[in-house]
Amino acid sequence: MTAEYRVRRESLMKAIEKIENGAQEYRIGNRTVRRADLASLYAELERVEAKLSQLERPSITAAVLPRRR
Repeated sequence: MTAEYRVRRESLMKAIEKIENGAQEYRIGNRTVRRADLASLYAELERVEAKLSQLERPSITAAVLPRRR
């Protein structure tokens, strides 16, 4: 499942990069193609990265406490 989220993250990052480089909207013949809104892409990227972080971190954590004297 983490592989799917990594692929999704990469595609979102590519889409964001294209928009930031000026490809928000373009024409093909007499048709106009408009990409997704940048804010919604950033929100989706944040959601995917949070899910990836959740899946990749260990499910058990332990605290190391100093000994009492």
